[in-house]
Amino acid sequence: MYRTSVILRHTFQEAIVQPIYALVLALGAAILMVYGALPFFTLGEDTIMYKSVGLDVILVLVLISTLFATSKSIFEEIEDRTMLTLMSKPVHKWEVLVGKYLGIILAAALAIVLLGFIICLCTWWRIPSDYMLSQNSLDDRELTQILDYRRMHIAGLIPSLALIWFQISVLAAIGVAISTRFSLVVNLPTVILIYIAGNLTRFLLPIDSGAVAHRSALAKGLAYSLSVVLPYLQTFDIRQKTVYAPIALAGTMFANDVRAVTLAPDLSATLGRAQWEIDTLVTALAHEASSAATEVRVTSRLAGQRVAGERMAGERVAGEPAPAALAPPLATDWPYLAL
Repeated sequence: MYRTSVILRHTFQEAIVQPIYALVLALGAAILMVYGALPFFTLGEDTIMYKSVGLDVILVLVLISTLFATSKSIFEEIEDRTMLTLMSKPVHKWEVLVGKYLGIILAAALAIVLLGFIICLCTWWRIPSDYMLSQNSLDDRELTQILDYRRMHIAGLIPSLALIWFQISVLAAIGVAISTRFSLVVNLPTVILIYIAGNLTRFLLPIDSGAVAHRSALAKGLAYSLSVVLPYLQTFDIRQKTVYAPIALAGTMFANDVRAVTLAPDLSATLGRAQWEIDTLVTALAHEASSAATEVRVTSRLAGQRVAGERMAGERVAGEPAPAALAPPLATDWPYLAL
């Protein structure tokens, strides 16, 4: 567990110091603040539209920065032989993969928290003008109404942001698996396509009553195969309840609203299904990347045995260069020396 935490900490620090990470945060903050100051002309639903657009902006930008981090942390370390030094330490393959994966999604969580704070702040600020209420009113009922609107909308944003992180965690697991073999040029478009296809699976399921309910057995079999291979990302989308519908918060004017939804039961079921999908993909990730890590470790072990044999013999085979183990460690190897 200690070795995994060391890899996690290094991967997290490596992800947040990348220029793309700061660029994504700055760009996302600028977009959210600009959208927060613009009207959407939706006849009383400007706040709802702003929340929906803002959540999409956060999802796309954080996903892109996460995919950059997966490529930097895994594929580039394999290419520049930093992974060779790491695998020569007494550390298991699953510890390396899990540590890097957790460090990457922890950096994604930090980005979501920062951008989520900005979207909550902008939502709080724009509510009086969207609902044509005066924040300087002397009427306590109007001020209470403003506060109720603010509490209701913020209560819907928090679970939506949490589910965005779960969704990015699933896609990051796929990105980490792909990064063991391919560079960012392949990783980025592949995960984006999987994201699009995973959102389209909502139109296939359930098979008995969905879009393919009256199609042939071949079409149903194909739809079932796609639903097994692709992630069912609708699991992480409850915006119909958290964004587009009022939430029945106790102590507000929405508590007895017949149109309002109760957040807790739906959120618990969705989070349970989301956690199950993340655990499944993490397990698949370890199996997907084991072959690449095994090759690196076998090469390192053979090199170590050869150097040990030469030292015991007190000589070196003529014509061969000095063993690489006698050379000083590279500057890029220092984060893993603690292992």
